[in-house]
Amino acid sequence: MPFSEELYRTRFIERPNKFLLRCSPDDPTKPELKDQVVEAHLPDPGRLKELLIPGCYVWLRRAIGHTRKTQWSAVLCQVPDRNELVSLDTTMANRLVAEALTEGALTELAGWALHKAEFSHGNSRWDFLLTNARGQKLFLEVKSVTLVVDRVGLFPDAVTARGAKHVRELAAIAGGKETQAAVLFLAQRGDVDLIRPATAIDPLFAAELVRAAQTGVQIMGRKCLVSTAEIALGEQVPIWLPPGP
Repeated sequence: MPFSEELYRTRFIERPNKFLLRCSPDDPTKPELKDQVVEAHLPDPGRLKELLIPGCYVWLRRAIGHTRKTQWSAVLCQVPDRNELVSLDTTMANRLVAEALTEGALTELAGWALHKAEFSHGNSRWDFLLTNARGQKLFLEVKSVTLVVDRVGLFPDAVTARGAKHVRELAAIAGGKETQAAVLFLAQRGDVDLIRPATAIDPLFAAELVRAAQTGVQIMGRKCLVSTAEIALGEQVPIWLPPGP
């Protein structure tokens, strides 16, 4: 999935709140922005404290729409002291998966076809509903992973009551005769060899994920290949779950 807008390289200064960055343009091809400080919307509300370190590179795009409070949106950042790029847009995960489902590119979901996206069921809103030739349904939730430690992707990077609730509800869905459920953890970076729940950060989510797997919820992992030109779906990544009760 190529980036349709031109990206501008900046240096991260500070994060005044969850959804706002202040950056200093640092792109030699754009001298007209030199010595400015710009504010950019951050589409990822996670902590990102291991990534957003003052002085790190952040790539921005100009925002579209007259109602925006900021003229810029954050797109990518570079892992400090490394060349690895990380997507800062959590919505990109669902867009990549939607495209992959349409093209039948997710081999781990062979036999399933996309029926609808972003739909309501019960008291929750879900990412994708898939169907197969036997008329069965599969509820698929996608979780964006940005936190990586020693090539292990960890989710979440902050406590997520909503995430725990979703996983708990998926466990109930998977218990039906005609419905199945799955969670796909998508690391929006390429330096990942394994994905696991971040038990130290959110033990409740980890426990709910283990219980969901025990009831039949399929737990899958993928990583992405990220450059300043595009982000692409990468290969499968194994999932490790702590022992259950």
